[in-house]
This record gives sequence, C-alpha cells and structure tokens, in this order.
Amino acid sequence: MKFKSLLLTLCVLILFILGLCMVFNTTAAEVLDRSLAKSTHHALVRQILYAILGSLLAMGVWFLGYDQFLRLSGHFLVIGSVLLVLVFIPGIGQQINGAHRWLGVGSYSFQPSEFVKYLIPLYYIHAITTRREPLLLKDFLVLLAKMAIPMGLILIEPDNGTVAIILSSLLVLFLLTKVRWVYWGLPLLVLSVVGGIVAFQMPHVHNRIQVYLHPELDLQGKGHQPYQAKIAAGSGGVWGRGLGESLQKLDYLPHARSDYIAAIFAEEFGFMGIMLLILLYMMIGYLGFSIAVQIQDLQAFYVVAILTFLICFQAFLNLGVASGLLPSKGINLPFFSQGGTSLLANFMVICIILNIAKGRIEVQRRTG
Repeated sequence: MKFKSLLLTLCVLILFILGLCMVFNTTAAEVLDRSLAKSTHHALVRQILYAILGSLLAMGVWFLGYDQFLRLSGHFLVIGSVLLVLVFIPGIGQQINGAHRWLGVGSYSFQPSEFVKYLIPLYYIHAITTRREPLLLKDFLVLLAKMAIPMGLILIEPDNGTVAIILSSLLVLFLLTKVRWVYWGLPLLVLSVVGGIVAFQMPHVHNRIQVYLHPELDLQGKGHQPYQAKIAAGSGGVWGRGLGESLQKLDYLPHARSDYIAAIFAEEFGFMGIMLLILLYMMIGYLGFSIAVQIQDLQAFYVVAILTFLICFQAFLNLGVASGLLPSKGINLPFFSQGGTSLLANFMVICIILNIAKGRIEVQRRTG
C-alpha cells in the first residue's frame, strides 16, 4: 500500500511538471505572437502559486482526516452552494464568454463548481453510509432534491459539462451502493428517451451534432477549435515536432493552455508523448482502484473509488475532446492544463486518497 501511494504521488507530480512546461510553452507563445503587455512567465507563475495554495489545502485536509472531512461534507456543500449563487451577482461574479462560473478575487479567479463536483458525491456517500434504516423511495428523493440545488445552479451558469460529470459519478455510486434500480434506473431511461426525442427536434441541437461529426462545415464558428486540434495532433507524427515547436499554439488554436492543451502536447511530442500521458492517467486509475479494493471499510472504499473515477473520467473527456472523438465541453485535464481552482480541487482529492491509504497502512501495522 505504501509503494502504491508513493507511485500515485509520483504520477501526479510528473503530470504537474509536464503541465507546467506546456502552460509556459503555450502562454509565452501567445504573448509573443500577439505582442501582449504581459510577461511570458505570467501564466507559469500563477500556476505555481495555485499549486502552493493547493498544497496548503491538501495539508489541511490531511490533518483534518478524510472521515472528519466526510462528516463536514454537508456543511461544505452548503458553502459551495452559496458561492454558486454569488457568481451571478454583478461585481462579485465574473462573466466570461456569456458564462457565470467564476468569482473574482483581485486579479485571480475562483470557480466554485470545481469543488462542488467532488463535494456532491462525498455528501451522498456520507448520507448513505450513516443511515441506520433501509433507504426508501421517499428518503432517496429527498437526498436527490438536496443535491439538485447546487447542480441546478451549475446548470444555469451554464456549465453542462460539470453537471454531466456529477451525474455520471452519482450513477456509479447508485450502482456501488446498490440503490434499487426502480428508484433511478427506470426514471433515467424514460428521461433519456424523451429527452433524446425532444432534442433531435430542435434545429440547433441537430446543427451541433453535424458540426461535431463534420467540424469543417463551420470553420469560422464552433467547428474551428476541434478542426485545429485535429491538425495539431495529426501533425505531431510519431515523435512530434519537438518542445516549443508547435505551430497551432500561435493563435490558431484557442484555449491551447486549457481545454486543448493535450492537442499541443501531441503536436510537440507526437504519438509517443500522448501515449505517455495516457499511461500516467491509467496508472493513476489502476493505483486508485487498487487502493480502494484493499480497504475493508465500506465508506472509505466508496470515497477512493469515486474520487479515482472522477479524475480518470475527466481525463478521458478532455483527451476525447482534444482528439475529436467527443464534442467540446470545457473540461480541464487534471493536474496538466491551466486552471487554478481545478488544481486546488484535484490536489485535495489526491490528498484524501493518500490519507485513506495511510490509515490502511497503520491498520496493517497494528494487526500485523
């Protein structure tokens, strides 16, 4: 268990260091190409500062302990919901590209939904595992209603990608915690069928599907980013152009340091580089789930399993978007792409997993 914890930490550090190189690489090129009045190091410095804050937060979670953090998850979720309301208040919240997702703190920004997407599954785990009586339909609906409040706020920001991630994590937890199928499976099936039929009747939905399948149909609009990402990834070949040699980062590919950073990485390091990236996330998945199955405490098992799933699922979504296999949803690549709040939340998540693994090691020593 100790070796797995060290290896998990090493994988995260390698991803973070590679991400720092790519953040500096892409933002420096943007500053020079546009002749912006900024330092070429400004994004690198911000990412390092967020990493320091994330480390301090992780230390706080470590000393608090995962069990105490889980007990306070309901209170943290209330605070997160209040912050989600504040993003809509002018002067406090920031509107970027028509979305109200950020709170302004000086020259820095904070995205509450990045924490809430982890707090909701943790709150569900605490609510389910501390129940003494069987879960009835009424109790299940009350629990869903409580979680629906922050999810609804995220949905109207709008941030459909984060809501989809939260719903996916809850579906996994429904299966793990053995909630009766008729409580959630049947309603989900009905909603999916009805929603699909209604959506296909809407012209803009049909157009977005067409652009997703054929981005070249709208190169001046929504098809621009996925089309340029394909060019970036495809031009890397087997070994890539070399560090700093990307052409697509020169104002061809928007959001090159965040949503599409993997495409630039593929261009500079090629197929072998992107395979290394995928391998690192696969290692994180393997180590996280391996730690989970060795834990006898059911609550701790749920926590490690769902947090590992969330990290890997976000990586899958981001890499799928960068390769053109999935439509763009604005999902960061964990530990790699630029995003301060995402980095804070992901550091916290890894710390919770390591804290649970440490408790398992101590139990083995006492019983050994």
